[in-house]
Amino acid sequence: MVKGVLEPVGRRQAGHQQYVVGLSTRPWSHVRRAAASCFPLPQGVKASNHDYMTAEEIRGWFAGRLPEGLFEELVEVTVDREEITVIGRIPAPEVAADVSDAEREATVQGRIAEFRERTRGDRMTVAREAERRFDRKVSWGVECDETRALFTHVAAPVMTRLRQPERRVLDLLVAGGVARSRSDALGWCVRLVQQHADDWLAELRDSLVQVEEVRRRGPDAAAG
Repeated sequence: MVKGVLEPVGRRQAGHQQYVVGLSTRPWSHVRRAAASCFPLPQGVKASNHDYMTAEEIRGWFAGRLPEGLFEELVEVTVDREEITVIGRIPAPEVAADVSDAEREATVQGRIAEFRERTRGDRMTVAREAERRFDRKVSWGVECDETRALFTHVAAPVMTRLRQPERRVLDLLVAGGVARSRSDALGWCVRLVQQHADDWLAELRDSLVQVEEVRRRGPDAAAG
């Protein structure tokens, strides 16, 4: 059971009715972060690790904590407010040169399934430690040969308020059969932006890394 607080369906602001797309619970971690912004810690008291560790530091923790030999290579550690996704490379199965593409793909899928079951206990141990340390869920995935597979991962609700012109765009996508609901249409729009703005998003992501590093050092480091 997910513990959380319920988002309101709508609220009047400045004479306009705004609607929330979707309705769901938000985890208590969001409530704690909101409370922290309203009630700052006393001077000299540090926040917990998940409040100030950078994505690079989280990746470093996983690189040191993963059991020896779990992956051939740690390919990627992606971090957002709800989830840490860990992707590693595993050895490709050996197959004869003359096998069909279908057989090769099935062999790779079998290897991924074998890895998932064999390493479940080790990955759960690491995930529990990381979730306590960083206050985020941990998801796993692998690259094998040319295939990337994600195991069970978080589909986090994201709430937003839209005015009529924006709601009409979502309703048009639903009416046209592109999406099943407004929330599905909103996800479709995000994926469309992701596909067609990769360079811009990469540049924005890199700039945020620099901002995160400056924020982590804080004014005390500059004064020292």
